[in-house]
Amino acid sequence: MHARTTVHRLLMIVGLALGMIAASLTFSTTAATAATTWKPRAAEYPKTVTERDVAIPMSDGTILRGDVVRPADANGKAIAKRFPVLVTITAYNKTVVSSAGGFLGGDSSYLVKRGYVQLTVDARGTGSSEGIWRAFDARENKDGGEIMTWAHSSARPWSNGITGMTGPSYMGISQLWAAAAQPPGLKAIFPQVPGADVYRDVVASGGQLDVGFIPLWLGLVTSTGLIPPTVLATSPDSAIKELLDHLTGAGTFTVPLLLSAFLGGEPAYDGAFYKERSVINVIDKVKVPAFFVSGEYDLFQRGTPLLFENLNKRGIPAKMIVGPWDHLQASSGADIAKAGYGSLGELQLRWFDHYLKGRSDSTLNSDIANLTYYEQGTGAWAKSTKWIGPSLTGAKLKLSGTSALLGAPGGLTSGTATAGTSSILPIPAAGLCTRSANQWTAGVPNLLLAQLPCFSDNQLNDKAGAVFSTKPLTKAVTVQGPINAHLYASSAGGDGMLSVALEDEAPDGTVKRLTGGWQVISHRALDTSKSRYLDGVLIQPFHPFTKAAQKRLAPNEVAPIDVEIFPTRAKILPGHKLRIAVQAFDVPHLLPTLPDLLGTLTVLKIHNSATYPSTINFPSVGTLPTIP
Repeated sequence: MHARTTVHRLLMIVGLALGMIAASLTFSTTAATAATTWKPRAAEYPKTVTERDVAIPMSDGTILRGDVVRPADANGKAIAKRFPVLVTITAYNKTVVSSAGGFLGGDSSYLVKRGYVQLTVDARGTGSSEGIWRAFDARENKDGGEIMTWAHSSARPWSNGITGMTGPSYMGISQLWAAAAQPPGLKAIFPQVPGADVYRDVVASGGQLDVGFIPLWLGLVTSTGLIPPTVLATSPDSAIKELLDHLTGAGTFTVPLLLSAFLGGEPAYDGAFYKERSVINVIDKVKVPAFFVSGEYDLFQRGTPLLFENLNKRGIPAKMIVGPWDHLQASSGADIAKAGYGSLGELQLRWFDHYLKGRSDSTLNSDIANLTYYEQGTGAWAKSTKWIGPSLTGAKLKLSGTSALLGAPGGLTSGTATAGTSSILPIPAAGLCTRSANQWTAGVPNLLLAQLPCFSDNQLNDKAGAVFSTKPLTKAVTVQGPINAHLYASSAGGDGMLSVALEDEAPDGTVKRLTGGWQVISHRALDTSKSRYLDGVLIQPFHPFTKAAQKRLAPNEVAPIDVEIFPTRAKILPGHKLRIAVQAFDVPHLLPTLPDLLGTLTVLKIHNSATYPSTINFPSVGTLPTIP
């Protein structure tokens, strides 16, 4: 009894902390009325009942554990029927998740009361499951298909054999790995903010290490995994084995991984380790309908659209809503009703009723566009059928003149550029109080310090680097999709990082960060076969980020550096200015490895001239107007 009490107290503490975050996000499954002809159906069952820590055996003998939530009558007795099963696989301890409410995908009652069963499973090596956690290694990814096959089986008295999947972030990525296994019975998924390419999306954007989110994330998984398993009182032998497995994982995977990456070891470079863990490499095997939720300030701002685009191109039913959300906001789905289709619970109900219950929904596709995108600058919601569609054209603006230190910016023009050279000093505080800082700590600062002016105005931060700006626009410019800053640069130390922000400057001087990108100079090698071009314009560069491809600049060498700027949708209105700010750091987001540290503390220079044609390349909605 004492052990059980201790466990529950620990879970209550963690759950309370996460619940406070969830409460601050005002998550609700009974949100606004959808601007469609469809109406959500009422609950069929008054209550739910949960069976905890059900054993789920894997093919290698490891026991995973899941909580089964079933529809119940007014007395709390489970309904003796078979239902479609919705599965969530989490690394954050299913008991903690259920205590945290909706922002970690834990609030299942809305769907369960409407005739679904919810199965939430602790991933291998986490929560109450046995094994060693290694963050989407091949064995864990195989587990996904086996869990779905287990839930599909007629041996489960509550399953009718038809399954779907839900959950944000890690739980969204798990859906895609499971779907790639093509398990029997899986009919549809609903991944919120899933990543695609682990290295480029989040671990080492541009080649430097993410020290804002990754340690926070690894710490969350490790700490929730070290809470004594809830089966301690009923199955002490199993619980002790699980806890020892989790301790082993922390000591043999998490800590060594962080140290090796920081010291410039193999995890600091792209390669087999990240290929094994990047679902973009198996997305072609996903053949079930998928509804994606993405955020313009999310950790996986880059990756989620690539996953949607793959399914969309192959004719797999796929939809995506991209809102003005950071990771916590998009994970909660708190504001998704603002897109005009209803709350998160209503969207999931509609999606799963159609694909899992076979309820005819003739207006699903006419009501909900394939792609619905929040437009920065106007606050409007744009709709499209494709990620990069025929309405877009490849556009360029040339850098012109010189950006003076702490002074006047250089120019951006579609006309003739003036030659110039702009210096960027290594200021390690650059990025410290910006929307980037909030984005790459998963949105936690926004919960605590939302009113800080520097989160919404980049003026002060931009003084730490070089700025290039158009004149006030006479016609609106609309950007949609990935962007490339093609910058000719030199480095006194042979290396360094270019941190580039795309911005909207209002007539009153307020500067709004729209999106950003980063690139280590020594990782400038370009793989043109994997890069994306639109009308011959490079809009999304692909760099190998391998040790073999890494090459420092020689003294006085000027080379083109293509900086992948993460995708967005924005309209810069007449009277506003489109601009970029270039700096040498983006803290607390990125830091160099220890061997590269000294090479980063150096003066960088941006060159623009007929010899060095530095440009900003982007997909323009319609023809780009003349910008003098």
